[in-house]
Amino acid sequence: MRLKNLILLFFLAPVIFSFQSANQTFIPLGLVAPIEKDSVTSASGFKLFGESVGRMISPSLSEEKFKQNLELIKKAKCKLYMCNVMFPGKMKIAGPDVQEQAVLGYVDSLFFRAQQAKVSVIVLGSGAARRLPDDYDIDKAKKEFVLLGKKIAATAKKHNIKIALENLQSKETNFLTSVKSAAEIVRRVNHPNFRLNADIFHMKREGESPQSIVDAKDLLVHCEIAEVAERTLPGIKGDDFRPYLRALKTANYKGPIFVEAGSNYSAAQMAFCFQYLTKQIEDVYTH
Repeated sequence: MRLKNLILLFFLAPVIFSFQSANQTFIPLGLVAPIEKDSVTSASGFKLFGESVGRMISPSLSEEKFKQNLELIKKAKCKLYMCNVMFPGKMKIAGPDVQEQAVLGYVDSLFFRAQQAKVSVIVLGSGAARRLPDDYDIDKAKKEFVLLGKKIAATAKKHNIKIALENLQSKETNFLTSVKSAAEIVRRVNHPNFRLNADIFHMKREGESPQSIVDAKDLLVHCEIAEVAERTLPGIKGDDFRPYLRALKTANYKGPIFVEAGSNYSAAQMAFCFQYLTKQIEDVYTH
């Protein structure tokens, strides 16, 4: 099946690459990929890339390692726009075991480093960190999380960082598994530095309607995407994202769309992904 897909890519690539409007940008595209793949990411057409907090800007990194990372970021052809996995799994941010002062101390150090690295957005997914005990009261969890979110947001403002709360599929966490539920938290936090990430991959996994994007249009600062069956790059399986892209258009979304689909892909597949997704965006934005 994999060989069949690669053969299909080979024959379709010239067609996709032939679109004259391919360089026209309606929505900026980014790729979550290791910084070591910066050259191929750039050559594929992406101008933005994302990395993990743990690899790039975590407070747990030594000062020497962080300075080395800053040099890599400075020399990169693509701009490091965002970092994800904001919290390590063992640092609880929801439920009964939250140590608030430790969390707030961590984010202060994290945002300070993010500011030095000129990272614009930190994605708050962190499924393990926010997982609740099975018997924990969900309304209580939301109330507590909102209060913590307000304090984290105030720290983010100090460092000029935007937090993008991510909806996650129920396989990854049991708390905030839809754009609708994440948007509810963002509204209650009510802070310009604590906004929403609509992850279309997780939405499709959970069967969530594109309408949730439209309903949260005033909160969106970030969007992520991948094919639903195996979290592959757009174009590998041929997923149609246009219903969700239409929702972004209706929402007048101005931020980037980031492909988050692992990193074990060839240069040809990455370039095809860029063109494939660009074509679907153009189909939506020009009709």
